[in-house]
Amino acid sequence: MKPRKTRKIKIGSLTIGGDSSVAVQSMTATRTQDLEATAKQIKILEEAGADVIRIAVDSDKDVEALRELRKNSDAVFSVDLQENYRLAPIVAPLVNKIRYNPGHLYHLEKDKTIREKVEFIVQAAKDHECAIRIGVNCGSIDPDYKERFAHDELEGMVQCAIDHCAMLDELEFVNYCVSLKDSDSQKVIEANRRFADLRPDVPLHLGVTEAGLPPEGVIKTRIAFEQLISAGIGDTIRVSLTLPDDEKGQEIDVGREILKDIDEGRFRSVPENFLEGLNIIACPSCSRVENGKFVELAQEVRKLTKYAEKYKLTIAVMGCRVNGPGETDDADLGLWCGPTHVNLKEGPKGLGAFTYDEILGKLKLEVDRLISEKFSEPVAK
Repeated sequence: MKPRKTRKIKIGSLTIGGDSSVAVQSMTATRTQDLEATAKQIKILEEAGADVIRIAVDSDKDVEALRELRKNSDAVFSVDLQENYRLAPIVAPLVNKIRYNPGHLYHLEKDKTIREKVEFIVQAAKDHECAIRIGVNCGSIDPDYKERFAHDELEGMVQCAIDHCAMLDELEFVNYCVSLKDSDSQKVIEANRRFADLRPDVPLHLGVTEAGLPPEGVIKTRIAFEQLISAGIGDTIRVSLTLPDDEKGQEIDVGREILKDIDEGRFRSVPENFLEGLNIIACPSCSRVENGKFVELAQEVRKLTKYAEKYKLTIAVMGCRVNGPGETDDADLGLWCGPTHVNLKEGPKGLGAFTYDEILGKLKLEVDRLISEKFSEPVAK
């Protein structure tokens, strides 16, 4: 296994980068303002051995909830700023790392430049000795980069990350890491390789976003981690699985198992024809999910579509309005979940919004139609 060349950075009491151990993290999947449920999940992740626990905030009420949660936990906390970068100064005293998504910075105060917004976040991190993660995500690329690099989406992700690193460097802030995530293992591998070639000094957080349900989600994640970590790329990891809230600790267990296998030279073979047929991707759930039926729906989608396993189709099941609309665009059929309805799409085209009771029947009709159109085969009744 090649040694990592990244610089070391501090996330509270944790050090990542260089010859430090690869850290394993997860994210709470409950609504942040549900104090009882979120505190329970933090405890589950702490007991599983999470090195970092990420919590999402998108409002002042979320911040107040985070303040209460911090009183009862000494865990290393990372905060996900979602679309509201203005919260940085008031969450920074409560956490050890701030994660921002460059693709979300344009939402607020459009009269301000991206650099001004980044400088605002950096100042909050400096004032409270927080680390920063620049989190670039395939489904929410900055519109400017998406347009400029329409011919090569991965290059757009990488260049966006490179440019944001340059901004932090110019602001004399070095306590940061980067992530480049996609639901496709091969794209994760390629994007992180490209970035590491250009900025071998910057620590990388690895993850296959929306890997989906076990065991497929574990396999997708393992593919990426084995290829990257064995090449000396990756300083911290997240295994993103669609799991019930009480089973979220499995993400930590799986991450540690994969790291142990890589360290001991045990590389698992990928099952023959894996992902050559039906591919179901699903997000790991988080505090943005507005209906707890999301995880159950993802499980039901897999059961419903078992008959279509031989067909090369991708179905995406997303839990929220923040990432759902964009991260279903590349799927043959996409479902993103709202409080009372599920939005169904074919690629970027909307097919309508359906209740949770209606959606499975409608989805089957669309799967049958695509099988007939794409593969010229009648669907067995």
